[in-house]
Amino acid sequence: MSFDLSVWALEDGATPEDVRAAVEGCRQGRHVDRYPDARVVAFYRAITASYPDRHPRPDSPWAVAPLHAAHDHVELNLHPTCPDQVLLDIERLAGEHGLMLFDPQDGSVYPPPARMPG
Repeated sequence: MSFDLSVWALEDGATPEDVRAAVEGCRQGRHVDRYPDARVVAFYRAITASYPDRHPRPDSPWAVAPLHAAHDHVELNLHPTCPDQVLLDIERLAGEHGLMLFDPQDGSVYPPPARMPG
């Protein structure tokens, strides 16, 4: 069993409902063939620089590798025993790159810290 998260690059002003709709579209196989969003590319490069997914180490946090990366999102399937630091890094990098974070375990959506009301 893995602990799953995904990060999403949606337009400014996107709501949690927009993220959930995008997740559902992906699950149903509706994908748009577009050039990857620069925010997704930057997030993917940053997270895999710390936690490689192509030739994962024995202590890799990834339950599924390589990561599923699409033009507007990256799916992250983590071992349930992965260190908390991995989750903190995912959250930090999502915020740095302006990505929405989706938790399919309970359907929660977390906007980047910069977008959260102060």
